[in-house]
Amino acid sequence: AAPVQVRLVVPIVVVFGPGSVPRDLPRPLPFRDVQEMEISVNLRTSVTSRYEMRYRSTTAQEEAALAAATAREADAALHLLQDTTMGSLTMYVVPETSSLLPQGISVYVGKHRSALVRAVGSLAALQTRLREVTQVMSFTASSIAAALSDRVPNGQLGPDARRYLKSSLGYEITFSLLNPDPKSHTVDWDIEGAVNRYVKPVLDRLSLVANFSVDSQILYYAVLGVTPRYDKESSSFLLSAHSLPHVINPVEARLGSSAASLYPVLNFLLYVPERSHSPLYIQDKDGAPVSTNAFHSPRWGGIMVYNVEAPASPQASLPLHVDVDMARVMEVFLAQLRLLFGLSREEVPPEFLLESPGNEGLADWELDHLLWAHTVENIATVSTTLTSLAQLLDKIGNIVIKDDVASEVYRAVASVQSAVTKLSLGHLNAAFQASKEAVTSSERAFFDPSLLHLLYFPDDQKFAIYIPLFLPMAVPILLSLAKIVRETRLRTKEPTKMD
Repeated sequence: AAPVQVRLVVPIVVVFGPGSVPRDLPRPLPFRDVQEMEISVNLRTSVTSRYEMRYRSTTAQEEAALAAATAREADAALHLLQDTTMGSLTMYVVPETSSLLPQGISVYVGKHRSALVRAVGSLAALQTRLREVTQVMSFTASSIAAALSDRVPNGQLGPDARRYLKSSLGYEITFSLLNPDPKSHTVDWDIEGAVNRYVKPVLDRLSLVANFSVDSQILYYAVLGVTPRYDKESSSFLLSAHSLPHVINPVEARLGSSAASLYPVLNFLLYVPERSHSPLYIQDKDGAPVSTNAFHSPRWGGIMVYNVEAPASPQASLPLHVDVDMARVMEVFLAQLRLLFGLSREEVPPEFLLESPGNEGLADWELDHLLWAHTVENIATVSTTLTSLAQLLDKIGNIVIKDDVASEVYRAVASVQSAVTKLSLGHLNAAFQASKEAVTSSERAFFDPSLLHLLYFPDDQKFAIYIPLFLPMAVPILLSLAKIVRETRLRTKEPTKMD
């Protein structure tokens, strides 16, 4: 892989409320401090994270905001007073006895780019806690390693590293309703209303990261391809964890081709089991039923099984009419969508309380979390693409590089350098936009039809092609030339006759 050197700078403001200043501050407030950490990737890729901390006391307005009754109200009031630049963080340190944070909670992470942190005795202990908060709200070594998963030696990657979607300029989301037994069930789902109500707010927030397109379809007679096991005790059918991978392939064949798509496709499937296999439950590895009755597949999407209640009377006429509860379904699909984008909240320490993002679907800092990872991944991708292009041009000596291809390469190099510079200044949004431009330009150059290496043949291939064509023509021409040369020589030897 091509060498990549990146410095990620996170500007952090640490604000001490009254009664929360540590006793062992090295100098009076306000002051600045810098902490650096190396994220190990491989020998040719170095990523340094640099936290630029600015310590100060609260202003009168911030003090008033911190006097709110709950952490949520304080967070909303403080949001109006703080720097909301992407990638920047504000930590408000509150006294140990503060009632803003519930019992047993030492950190409250708000909806925006700030957190409330309970004071601890010393500055060193506080800095350790602040580093934990910063990693939750910006990036961790593992999230950067996952972004650079192509460069990280296999043994060093966590189990989730390849679960997340690769950075892309766009994504296509397909919601599919699978009704394998239309003779028994007529299924209605208000997918358009559900997308507008639940999915659109999330995608509006993510529109900064990529373009999204959403479509839906209903497939009849599409079965899972794995016969579920009947369980006498619960008189239900079970799909065990080890059979789940075999469920996807037969279904995928019916979904429509994702090969025609420019962008990665995310599939979310709602499966209404046929009457002969109802009710159907998914089991986890330990044999316990999965509460959501759903599972997800890394970088592919998710499947949810939606059971239909059996009719009260056996004489009920078929097909049964089923109205899907879209709120329940979308809750599962949105959780899977967050998981695929690496926004799950499972790895957070237990003493952290994270505010729910509400209708928006993701908090401001979660958006930043995505931007950090995608910017680093884009820089690495451009670096690899341009290196591959350079190797191709080295191999083919007589290749013709048109002006428009050259200008795309120059633009890609300039954009990627700009992205690296912006990251080292702590300007996350500008860095991400530059990295996106770099990806677009480098791919335009790399996939330009004029650089198709099949257009350029090695010399030995040229000889092999043309000699059989020219040899039959060349033989009579060469013999004629030899004859002309011979006759010319004879003529010069003959003495000229004198009359």
